[in-house]
Amino acid sequence: MAAQRFDQSLIRGLSIFQAMNDADLDAVLAMASVRRLVEGTAAFTQGHEATEFFCLLNGCLKVTQTTLDGQQVVVRHVNPGDIFGIAMAMRRPDYPATAVAIVESLVLAWSSSQWESFIARCPTLAANALQTVGQRLQDAHTRILELSTEEVERRVAHAVLRLTRQAGRKTDEGLLIDFPVTRQDIAEMTGTTLHTVSRVMAAWEAKGLITSSRKRVVVVDAHRLYMLAERSGD
Repeated sequence: MAAQRFDQSLIRGLSIFQAMNDADLDAVLAMASVRRLVEGTAAFTQGHEATEFFCLLNGCLKVTQTTLDGQQVVVRHVNPGDIFGIAMAMRRPDYPATAVAIVESLVLAWSSSQWESFIARCPTLAANALQTVGQRLQDAHTRILELSTEEVERRVAHAVLRLTRQAGRKTDEGLLIDFPVTRQDIAEMTGTTLHTVSRVMAAWEAKGLITSSRKRVVVVDAHRLYMLAERSGD
C-alpha cells in the first residue's frame, strides 16, 4: 500500500508525528510504504541486512534475540508510535534482533538508504529515534542489573510491571496487559524457566495479585506487586 494514499488523520495522534506540520508529514509518508503483518510474521530477522526501518501504526510486535548458545531472549515489545529496526542509528549494517507480530499489525516502512534524508527533513523524528536508542540502552542496563542481583520473583515482578506501564489498560478486573503475553515470554524476559514463572505466578494468583490465562495477564493489585518488586533482598 502506498503511504501517499494513507490518511494523515489515522497517524496524527501518534506522539512522534504530533509536532510535524502537514507538509513535512506528507513528505515522510511519501517516502514510506504501508505494510500489514499477520500474526507470526517477522518485520525483520536477526543477522539479516538492515534494509529498512519502521514505525508501528497499530498492533504489537515482540523483539527477540538468540544468544550464541541458542537461547532466545525477549528484549522488548513494540507498541503503536514506536520507531524500530533503526540499526543505522547505531551504525549497524544488520539487525541485532528479530521482530515478530504477535497480533495483526500495521507498519510504515522506509528504506534504510532514506535514513539521512529522513532525519534531516524531520528533526523531531530524529530526536525521537535518539531518545528511543537511549531508552533501550537504559532498559538493557536495568535488566542486566536485575539478572545479576535480584532473586527470580523480583525479576518476574519487575517484568510484569514494565509490561503494564507499556500497555496496561484499566478493566473491571484490574490492569490488563493489552497484548498477548505468555509465561514463556516472561521467562525469556527474566532469564529463568517456564516452570519457575508458572510457579511464581500461580502463587501470585492465590494471593490475589494477578489473574492470568493463555496469553492474558491482568494485574489486580499493582501496589502489592510493586512492593514485592522493590523489597530488599533477603
